[in-house]
Amino acid sequence: MSGAGSPTLSIDGTGLRVAIIAGSWHDEITNGMIEAAEETLLSAGAEQVLLRVPGAFELPVTAQTALENGFDAVVCLGVIIRGGTPHFEYVSSAATDGLTRVALDTGKPVGFGVLTLDNEQQGLDRAGLPGSTESKGQEAAEAALAAAVLLRELRA
Repeated sequence: MSGAGSPTLSIDGTGLRVAIIAGSWHDEITNGMIEAAEETLLSAGAEQVLLRVPGAFELPVTAQTALENGFDAVVCLGVIIRGGTPHFEYVSSAATDGLTRVALDTGKPVGFGVLTLDNEQQGLDRAGLPGSTESKGQEAAEAALAAAVLLRELRA
């Protein structure tokens, strides 16, 4: 499992405004990640808003718009499961490259919680659900918070 060695972060997100932006595919997995991200942001004291988009392809433009309109960070969550066509590679690449560009262009953190999977079980294992071995929603929220706090300190 890839989560071995992940850090345990405790972040004070007081005063931060964070958008959770989540795709609408694979509800059980996505909803588990959303719940974990919401709990993480709530416990850190950050203000949060949930925005739903059709799929992972729409994450970058929505993230960019949120960051350009007052949010301090975004947590982007999506699920892309490999199928029998090249669609998986195109959508995975577009989401990853797009979110990287958004972070660099806006200078604001993008918590990356886009799962690229071979099968549904891999997503269930990472969704932060009872019985899951990892919580990618929590990890993405922690990363966004930690980066936002660090950037705030660097710009002070």
